[in-house]
Amino acid sequence: MSRKRRIFDIEVPPVDDMETGKTPAKALARRGPMAAAISENAEALRDRRSTEQSIVEENQKLAQEFVRLKREGLVVDRIPLDKVVSERLLRDRKAGPDDELAELKTSIREVGLSNPIRVEAREDGNYELVQGMRRLQAYRELLAETGEAGFATIPAGIGTLDKPQASYRRMVDENLIRKDISFAEMATLARRYAEDPDNDCDGVDAAVAVLFKSASYTKRSYIRAFASLLAQLDKCLAFPQEIPRNVGVELKRKLDSEPGRASAVSSALLAEPERDAAREVAILRSFLTEGEAPKTLPTGKAAAPASVQPRRAKTTFQVNRDGAVARCNASQGRLELRCDRDFTMIDRRDLERAVAAFFDALEGDG
Repeated sequence: MSRKRRIFDIEVPPVDDMETGKTPAKALARRGPMAAAISENAEALRDRRSTEQSIVEENQKLAQEFVRLKREGLVVDRIPLDKVVSERLLRDRKAGPDDELAELKTSIREVGLSNPIRVEAREDGNYELVQGMRRLQAYRELLAETGEAGFATIPAGIGTLDKPQASYRRMVDENLIRKDISFAEMATLARRYAEDPDNDCDGVDAAVAVLFKSASYTKRSYIRAFASLLAQLDKCLAFPQEIPRNVGVELKRKLDSEPGRASAVSSALLAEPERDAAREVAILRSFLTEGEAPKTLPTGKAAAPASVQPRRAKTTFQVNRDGAVARCNASQGRLELRCDRDFTMIDRRDLERAVAAFFDALEGDG
């Protein structure tokens, strides 16, 4: 007798399913419970690994983005006031009444701080201030006045501590847009930069060239003039930030041309220790007109001049532009422009650029 052959019906899965590891539904139906469970576990493991990999990749992207934001100082947190220091970047603001600071404190009380300060995290746990000295001062005064815990910390954009050169440059670039930044303050930054051994700077002139690279040639020359003036009168000045540009520049030239004049200016300033900002500027201005400080009354006010000084030469002219006439009066240290136009409607930055272009043209730089 011949044996009958037993034929088994074996279903081979498609090639695509074999490559992906998927098991056809019919094959699963023919398997036993144990084989089906093993197959399901294998597929679940593959899915979990795929999910874990996608989570790892997403976390890496988020970590990289966080590092970038932190480096740019865009990570904002509340930090303790006593952890904020300003050792690397010294400022020239002196103690005294500040009406704008009072307004800032009122605004913070009512609506909070809308613009966080900027700091750099240091290795010792403190934060180096980059921008926001007045906001920091307002919080410190509010904490002292009210004792409220909410003023013990301040919102801050936290960046990573950078090299001194980059920190100085960042501070300069961010503060140049401030409307109240003085030439004395910019000069102080240049002097501090030149004095910092980490910067390897040859002197104040080199510091100005590095820090204020984006400023015009004329503006840099004014900053250098103020740096020289502060070097000669630094210990005697109480309100350097209040010195007008023309007074500072002209006085610096006066001191350069007349050796020993700095001593006379210093003596005049020290003779009135209770002077305010306006009186200090008046003392400095007096050395530009009479060559010596005016006599002082017991009340600290200047005595009336003994004689009227001769009237200085003045140039008067008109400029016609697009049918409008501008009347101009030019004299020593003063240029007056009158025309039928509301300059308060022009953006301050546009006015600053126009004035800077004016001085550049006078210096032959434009």
